[in-house]
Amino acid sequence: MPNMNIDGFLLGLFVFFLIGLFHPIVIKMEYYFGKGYWWILCFPGIIFVFASLFLQGIYSMGAGLIGFVLLWSTQELFKQHQRVKKGQARKNPKRTY
Repeated sequence: MPNMNIDGFLLGLFVFFLIGLFHPIVIKMEYYFGKGYWWILCFPGIIFVFASLFLQGIYSMGAGLIGFVLLWSTQELFKQHQRVKKGQARKNPKRTY
């Protein structure tokens, strides 16, 4: 057991943290702003994915993970909007849909 490699474990933990962080962000973004601010998630996601191609080691993996979580959150913002329109998620009474 002394030769255990914890890199995979740490990356998995990092992804778990990122998903837990971005899930409420997507819900709050849709509630307060709607799907119109999708670019706030998408463009940084593209930048992080692109940057991961030029970084080395753990930084490359971290940037790639952050980038793809941001891109996934972009499409989740549109799905959250559809859930709100169907009545499956809370609607902001101050906005029109």
